[in-house]
Amino acid sequence: MKHVQPDDWPMNDSGMAPFSDVEECGDMTLDVSDIRGKLTAKAPLAKLVWFKSGGHADWLFEPADLEDLKNFLEQVGGRLPVMGLGLGSNLIIRDGGVPGIVIRLGKPFSIAEDIGEHVMRCGGGASGILVSSTARDAGIAGLEFLRGIPGTVGGFVRMNGGAYGREVSDILVDCDVVMPDGNCVSLTAQDLEYSYRHSALLDGAIVVSARFKGEPGDPTVIGAEMDRIAAAREESQPLRTKTGGSTFKNPEGGKAWQLVDAAGCRGLTLGGAQVSEKHTNFLINTGEATSADIEALGEEVRRRVMNSEGVDLEWEIKRVGRP
Repeated sequence: MKHVQPDDWPMNDSGMAPFSDVEECGDMTLDVSDIRGKLTAKAPLAKLVWFKSGGHADWLFEPADLEDLKNFLEQVGGRLPVMGLGLGSNLIIRDGGVPGIVIRLGKPFSIAEDIGEHVMRCGGGASGILVSSTARDAGIAGLEFLRGIPGTVGGFVRMNGGAYGREVSDILVDCDVVMPDGNCVSLTAQDLEYSYRHSALLDGAIVVSARFKGEPGDPTVIGAEMDRIAAAREESQPLRTKTGGSTFKNPEGGKAWQLVDAAGCRGLTLGGAQVSEKHTNFLINTGEATSADIEALGEEVRRRVMNSEGVDLEWEIKRVGRP
């Protein structure tokens, strides 16, 4: 692997290279070399997440490819916490920012292809829309529900994402994961010990690819089901707002939105955050909400649901970083 020279470095908005072999961020020094991706210190994250709120990452790394990611993490050697970032849905970045390193998988990881026997191979940065559309064109049924998950393969493999009666554990064959020390391993669905919106995947592990198995189907029928899912989401969810997706997990035998509604929280506001009038399991940034506003509103909803309905709602949205 060649050593990165100054002329090869990607430039930031100031025209300066965002990293060198030894880069400093506050009182931290990150000693890395031979990386080809983009490494940025104190990188603002609000623009990268659906809520459009929150602080910066100490470091944001966007690897050029798999080998670049492995090399980078091997050099970091587990000395700093690592977090993956996909499309930024299902996520609250707290206002104090994210300590350590945020890894964002870009175009090199945004692939989806039919590899035969009704199996799709997908990069960790591929969206649910891309995966389901590619499967449709290949005549692979059973992956239509991914059209309804607002995220990337890496995120919904980690959290066993699901929609419309199906979840990732139903279709996952295996996934390739880069561990925080740079080691790459292959894990099966059984290894991940899936449960509702949860897996046993280690914190800091980055899902870089996955294989999903479907079944033979008619592209026209598959497309019609995808259209139905898209229309249902548009009709019932506040998709054209600054939101994070479903806020709370559905309790066993119930629906989170019904409990929130029954507790009188529809339209409830706190600072710049609001419980959606359209779908009460969605929180909205009405314009200038801080992440603290959004999280505090969620906690207030949980308190009211517990007092009114006797149910302790669990967060589905991941909350990360410093308060």
